[in-house]
Amino acid sequence: MRFTKDHEWVTLDGDVATVGITAHAAEQLGDVVFVEVPEVGKTVKAGDAFAVVESVKAASDVYAPLSGEVVAANDALAGAPETVNAEPEAGGWFAKLKIADPAQYEALMDRAAYDAFCADH
Repeated sequence: MRFTKDHEWVTLDGDVATVGITAHAAEQLGDVVFVEVPEVGKTVKAGDAFAVVESVKAASDVYAPLSGEVVAANDALAGAPETVNAEPEAGGWFAKLKIADPAQYEALMDRAAYDAFCADH
């Protein structure tokens, strides 16, 4: 699992990356009440806003940590946004991307680096 400074997590299985927000982000947001996932077939560039998460505190964009094409979206979140709070780094995933450049994944932070980043910010 890798992480971004915008608090997204990514796992990679071959050339398909699963993306969600971190437990830290879910905790900071509070109770998630709405999630908008990207459309399947959409092409995104790393850093593009590609999903939205709203909580009782705030609405936030979720940024694509990698460039690629959306090949799956977790549509179940529309009816159960609380899954993001309950399982942020598992069942609360937002989308799966078919990525073009695996080096982008390697450039992201590992868990230790992300934990250190969170402690400093």
